[in-house]
Amino acid sequence: MKRTRVMLTASAATATLLALTACSGGGSGFGEEGGKVTLQMVESLTNPARTELIRSLLDQFEEENPDIAVELVSPPTDQADQKIQQMLQSGTGVDVLEARDLTVGPFSNNGWLYDMSDDLADWDGFDALTDNAKAVAEGGYFVPYGFYGLSLFYRTDLVEEAGFDGPPTSWEELLEQASAIQDPSKNVYGYAFRGGANANGNVVAAIEAYVVDDLDTEDAFKLKDGSTIFSAPEAQDALDTYFALFEQASPPSAVSWGYPEMVEGFTNGSTAFLLQDPEVIATVKQSTTITEDQWTTAPLLTGPTGKAAQPLATAGWGIAEASQHKEEAVKLVEFLSSEGPATEFAQSNSLVPIVASAADDDFYKEGAWASYVTMTENPDTYINVTQPRGVSWWTEWAQKADSEIQQVLLGSMTTTELLESWDAYWTEKYASAE
Repeated sequence: MKRTRVMLTASAATATLLALTACSGGGSGFGEEGGKVTLQMVESLTNPARTELIRSLLDQFEEENPDIAVELVSPPTDQADQKIQQMLQSGTGVDVLEARDLTVGPFSNNGWLYDMSDDLADWDGFDALTDNAKAVAEGGYFVPYGFYGLSLFYRTDLVEEAGFDGPPTSWEELLEQASAIQDPSKNVYGYAFRGGANANGNVVAAIEAYVVDDLDTEDAFKLKDGSTIFSAPEAQDALDTYFALFEQASPPSAVSWGYPEMVEGFTNGSTAFLLQDPEVIATVKQSTTITEDQWTTAPLLTGPTGKAAQPLATAGWGIAEASQHKEEAVKLVEFLSSEGPATEFAQSNSLVPIVASAADDDFYKEGAWASYVTMTENPDTYINVTQPRGVSWWTEWAQKADSEIQQVLLGSMTTTELLESWDAYWTEKYASAE
């Protein structure tokens, strides 16, 4: 089986830990006790229901492997990737970790991730994976647990009450509807704006929709002529619309909202629109503050030419290079990636599945998943693209971009200055990488 080192996402197809780290010894942080190996596993995209599910899967693993115990650490999402990096850098306290396409490049380039290529070559479950999942797993550094793609979550009742026949299809229509719905006196706001951690992703989604006809689909931070997407005149139009969503249609507190706050704002009924990945479907379904007939999803918002760029993102389970129990860690990763646990995890978290047989399940054809079916069936409108998330400077980029988005929101930087900064940054990085 040929193994590659591809760190990009698959096209077409996120004080307690430091304390634990400080008091732990060796790569795993726990080691062996009475002949029993204890692994420490750290997740990144933490939420209570998800953590409970992971723990139940780990309990199943422990039943099948009585000589292995697994301790699960679940840091707050906005701090998790930084905490995981600190643990990996120290070489202690973690065996199995949640690796994302946003972090796998920097983590692997620093030598912190174990290359599982040889182990996976002998794994019986490899052939059961989808082609997209195989392509990622062949990179060696993590096995994906599912794929993400953006869609628009919306309150059907609020859209109807505002006099609209259906959800917005474009960024311009989103601004129109969200502004019309906005009524702070009733604690109703149009859009769950992301102003905090990883805010850059939604900004880039808007820009890519506006420049989609000239986009390099293999590297969606570039145009076909080799210049960056941030240099295009259409990028300014995209930002004018996008940041107007904050000014005209979002709660003021959204200036610092990250993933948890955005989702909470939608599920508690205070915001009408939310741009998020499919895993949020499960979270909304579990909410007691919004009923099933009050919400659903719509396809990703398009730009002026009626098209959108859909980056397929992924995350999965990797192993720390410093782990002292790699054999047991590989066994855990393979268990979590096998048909039963992987399908349960994907469905419970509303992810595009990694196991080929799961794709035919009616689960993925009904209700809030219908928008993903629409996008899949219309590839000329919703164009799959690959973003350069595996570059070694991705973490540096995300921190820079989020900081500058904050400056725009606080009025200390203009959108034009932001685009100039981003264009200069990526132009320099691309040139130095040649």
